[in-house]
Amino acid sequence: MIFEDHDRFEGFLSSFPFELPPDLSDIKKHALETNVPIIREDTQRLMAFLMKALAPKRILEIGTAVGFSALLMAHFDDALVELVTIEDYEPRIREATENFSHSDAPVKLLTGDASDVLKTLNGTFDFVFIDAAKGQYPEYLRLIRPLLSEGAVIAADNILQDGRILEPKEALERRDRTIHKRIREYVSEVMTDPSFMSTVLPVGDGLAVSFRSSR
Repeated sequence: MIFEDHDRFEGFLSSFPFELPPDLSDIKKHALETNVPIIREDTQRLMAFLMKALAPKRILEIGTAVGFSALLMAHFDDALVELVTIEDYEPRIREATENFSHSDAPVKLLTGDASDVLKTLNGTFDFVFIDAAKGQYPEYLRLIRPLLSEGAVIAADNILQDGRILEPKEALERRDRTIHKRIREYVSEVMTDPSFMSTVLPVGDGLAVSFRSSR
Protein backbone atom coordinates (compact mmCIF):
# COMPACT_ATOMS: atom_id res chain seq x y z
CA MET A 1 0.00 0.00 0.00
CA ILE A 2 1.34 3.44 -0.90
CA PHE A 3 1.97 5.29 2.35
CA GLU A 4 -0.06 8.33 1.29
CA ASP A 5 -3.00 5.95 0.83
CA HIS A 6 -2.17 4.35 4.15
CA ASP A 7 -2.65 7.72 5.84
CA ARG A 8 -6.00 8.08 4.11
CA PHE A 9 -6.95 4.59 5.27
CA GLU A 10 -6.09 5.50 8.87
CA GLY A 11 -8.30 8.56 8.56
CA PHE A 12 -11.13 6.46 7.15
CA LEU A 13 -10.83 3.88 9.92
CA SER A 14 -10.74 6.54 12.63
CA SER A 15 -14.09 7.84 11.42
CA PHE A 16 -15.65 4.76 13.03
CA PRO A 17 -15.81 4.94 16.82
CA PHE A 18 -13.52 2.72 18.84
CA GLU A 19 -14.31 3.34 22.46
CA LEU A 20 -11.91 2.84 25.32
CA PRO A 21 -12.93 2.74 28.98
CA PRO A 22 -12.35 6.07 30.80
CA ASP A 23 -9.16 4.94 32.57
CA LEU A 24 -7.53 3.90 29.29
CA SER A 25 -8.69 7.08 27.58
CA ASP A 26 -7.05 9.13 30.32
CA ILE A 27 -3.76 7.19 30.03
CA LYS A 28 -3.82 7.59 26.26
CA LYS A 29 -4.49 11.33 26.49
CA HIS A 30 -1.68 11.88 28.98
CA ALA A 31 0.75 9.80 26.93
CA LEU A 32 0.03 11.81 23.80
CA GLU A 33 0.35 15.10 25.70
CA THR A 34 3.73 14.08 27.14
CA ASN A 35 5.08 12.50 23.93
CA VAL A 36 5.20 8.98 25.33
CA PRO A 37 5.00 6.52 22.42
CA ILE A 38 1.99 4.21 22.57
CA ILE A 39 0.48 1.96 19.93
CA ARG A 40 -1.34 3.87 17.22
CA GLU A 41 -5.11 4.03 17.07
CA ASP A 42 -5.67 1.46 14.33
CA THR A 43 -3.21 -0.85 16.11
CA GLN A 44 -5.26 -0.42 19.27
CA ARG A 45 -8.34 -1.59 17.40
CA LEU A 46 -6.48 -4.59 15.96
CA MET A 47 -5.05 -5.58 19.34
CA ALA A 48 -8.53 -5.43 20.85
CA PHE A 49 -9.76 -7.64 18.01
CA LEU A 50 -6.97 -10.16 18.58
CA MET A 51 -7.75 -10.32 22.29
CA LYS A 52 -11.43 -10.99 21.62
CA ALA A 53 -10.68 -13.51 18.86
CA LEU A 54 -7.85 -15.42 20.54
CA ALA A 55 -8.71 -14.99 24.24
CA PRO A 56 -5.17 -15.82 25.42
CA LYS A 57 -4.93 -16.90 29.04
CA ARG A 58 -1.33 -15.85 29.57
CA ILE A 59 0.25 -12.86 27.81
CA LEU A 60 3.84 -11.62 27.68
CA GLU A 61 4.57 -8.02 26.74
CA ILE A 62 8.08 -6.76 26.04
CA GLY A 63 8.02 -2.99 26.46
CA THR A 64 5.52 -1.67 29.01
CA ALA A 65 6.04 2.08 28.54
CA VAL A 66 3.28 3.57 30.74
CA GLY A 67 1.11 0.45 30.69
CA PHE A 68 -1.40 1.52 28.06
CA SER A 69 -1.13 -1.49 25.76
CA ALA A 70 -1.03 -3.94 28.69
CA LEU A 71 -4.24 -2.52 30.14
CA LEU A 72 -5.84 -2.43 26.68
CA MET A 73 -5.09 -6.13 26.16
CA ALA A 74 -6.33 -6.95 29.65
CA HIS A 75 -9.56 -5.00 29.10
CA PHE A 76 -10.50 -6.81 25.90
CA ASP A 77 -9.28 -10.31 26.89
CA ASP A 78 -12.12 -12.04 28.72
CA ALA A 79 -10.03 -15.17 29.42
CA LEU A 80 -6.91 -13.49 30.79
CA VAL A 81 -5.30 -15.15 33.81
CA GLU A 82 -1.95 -13.32 33.82
CA LEU A 83 -0.21 -10.63 31.81
CA VAL A 84 3.53 -10.27 32.38
CA THR A 85 5.06 -7.05 31.08
CA ILE A 86 8.71 -5.92 31.07
CA GLU A 87 10.16 -2.39 31.25
CA ASP A 88 13.63 -1.00 32.02
CA TYR A 89 13.18 2.79 31.91
CA GLU A 90 12.65 4.09 35.45
CA PRO A 91 10.33 7.07 34.71
CA ARG A 92 8.06 4.80 32.67
CA ILE A 93 8.19 2.11 35.37
CA ARG A 94 6.92 4.61 37.94
CA GLU A 95 4.09 5.79 35.71
CA ALA A 96 3.10 2.26 34.66
CA THR A 97 3.08 1.15 38.30
CA GLU A 98 0.74 4.01 39.14
CA ASN A 99 -1.55 3.19 36.22
CA PHE A 100 -1.66 -0.50 37.13
CA SER A 101 -2.49 0.35 40.76
CA HIS A 102 -5.85 1.71 39.64
CA SER A 103 -6.79 -1.48 37.79
CA ASP A 104 -7.79 -4.93 38.96
CA ALA A 105 -6.28 -6.49 35.82
CA PRO A 106 -3.92 -9.44 36.53
CA VAL A 107 -0.82 -7.55 35.37
CA LYS A 108 2.66 -8.35 36.68
CA LEU A 109 5.32 -5.73 35.93
CA LEU A 110 8.91 -6.98 35.79
CA THR A 111 11.72 -4.44 35.67
CA GLY A 112 15.11 -4.66 34.02
CA ASP A 113 16.63 -5.30 30.62
CA ALA A 114 14.23 -7.53 28.69
CA SER A 115 16.99 -9.82 27.46
CA ASP A 116 17.90 -10.58 31.06
CA VAL A 117 14.35 -10.81 32.40
CA LEU A 118 13.22 -13.19 29.64
CA LYS A 119 15.82 -15.72 30.75
CA THR A 120 14.19 -15.90 34.18
CA LEU A 121 10.61 -16.60 33.08
CA ASN A 122 8.87 -19.93 33.57
CA GLY A 123 5.90 -21.55 31.91
CA THR A 124 4.48 -20.70 28.52
CA PHE A 125 2.56 -17.81 27.02
CA ASP A 126 -0.31 -17.84 24.54
CA PHE A 127 0.30 -14.35 23.19
CA VAL A 128 3.47 -12.22 23.05
CA PHE A 129 3.50 -8.53 22.19
CA ILE A 130 6.90 -7.05 21.29
CA ASP A 131 7.15 -3.27 21.40
CA ALA A 132 10.56 -2.45 22.86
CA ALA A 133 14.05 -1.75 21.49
CA LYS A 134 13.68 -2.40 17.77
CA GLY A 135 17.31 -3.40 17.33
CA GLN A 136 16.74 -6.26 19.79
CA TYR A 137 13.81 -7.92 18.00
CA PRO A 138 15.83 -10.93 16.73
CA GLU A 139 17.26 -11.46 20.23
CA TYR A 140 13.80 -11.26 21.79
CA LEU A 141 12.54 -13.84 19.32
CA ARG A 142 15.34 -16.22 20.24
CA LEU A 143 14.58 -15.84 23.94
CA ILE A 144 10.80 -16.20 23.72
CA ARG A 145 10.82 -19.35 21.59
CA PRO A 146 11.01 -21.69 24.64
CA LEU A 147 8.20 -19.69 26.27
CA LEU A 148 5.63 -20.14 23.50
CA SER A 149 2.68 -22.45 23.97
CA GLU A 150 1.53 -24.55 21.05
CA GLY A 151 -0.59 -22.24 18.91
CA ALA A 152 0.85 -19.09 20.49
CA VAL A 153 0.70 -15.80 18.58
CA ILE A 154 3.45 -13.17 18.47
CA ALA A 155 2.69 -9.58 17.47
CA ALA A 156 5.68 -7.28 16.87
CA ASP A 157 5.02 -3.57 16.42
CA ASN A 158 6.76 -0.84 14.38
CA ILE A 159 7.90 -3.21 11.66
CA LEU A 160 7.50 -0.69 8.83
CA GLN A 161 9.44 2.09 10.59
CA ASP A 162 7.31 4.70 8.81
CA GLY A 163 8.30 3.16 5.47
CA ARG A 164 12.05 3.09 6.09
CA ILE A 165 12.06 -0.71 6.18
CA LEU A 166 11.32 -0.66 2.43
CA GLU A 167 14.35 1.50 1.64
CA PRO A 168 17.85 0.16 0.93
CA LYS A 169 20.06 0.71 3.96
CA GLU A 170 22.34 3.00 1.93
CA ALA A 171 19.46 5.49 1.68
CA LEU A 172 19.14 5.75 5.45
CA GLU A 173 20.94 7.84 8.04
CA ARG A 174 23.78 5.82 9.54
CA ARG A 175 22.10 5.84 12.96
CA ASP A 176 19.04 4.07 11.50
CA ARG A 177 20.89 1.27 9.71
CA THR A 178 21.23 -1.13 12.64
CA ILE A 179 17.52 -1.01 13.43
CA HIS A 180 16.75 -1.43 9.72
CA LYS A 181 18.99 -4.51 9.58
CA ARG A 182 17.64 -6.09 12.76
CA ILE A 183 13.98 -5.61 11.91
CA ARG A 184 14.59 -7.11 8.49
CA GLU A 185 16.30 -10.04 10.22
CA TYR A 186 13.29 -10.49 12.48
CA VAL A 187 10.81 -10.40 9.60
CA SER A 188 12.91 -12.78 7.52
CA GLU A 189 13.13 -15.26 10.37
CA VAL A 190 9.43 -15.41 11.20
CA MET A 191 8.42 -15.41 7.53
CA THR A 192 10.75 -18.28 6.54
CA ASP A 193 10.65 -20.45 9.67
CA PRO A 194 8.29 -23.38 8.94
CA SER A 195 7.21 -23.50 12.60
CA PHE A 196 5.52 -20.10 12.13
CA MET A 197 2.75 -18.85 9.89
CA SER A 198 3.41 -15.13 9.63
CA THR A 199 2.34 -11.98 7.87
CA VAL A 200 3.01 -8.25 8.15
CA LEU A 201 -0.06 -6.07 8.41
CA PRO A 202 0.13 -2.40 7.27
CA VAL A 203 -1.64 -1.26 10.43
CA GLY A 204 -0.24 1.61 12.46
CA ASP A 205 3.51 1.43 11.90
CA GLY A 206 3.29 -2.19 10.76
CA LEU A 207 2.52 -5.25 12.84
CA ALA A 208 4.21 -8.60 12.19
CA VAL A 209 1.84 -11.34 13.38
CA SER A 210 3.12 -14.90 13.74
CA PHE A 211 1.21 -18.05 14.65
CA ARG A 212 3.28 -20.81 16.25
CA SER A 213 2.04 -23.89 14.41
CA SER A 214 4.58 -26.43 15.61
CA ARG A 215 7.80 -26.88 17.51
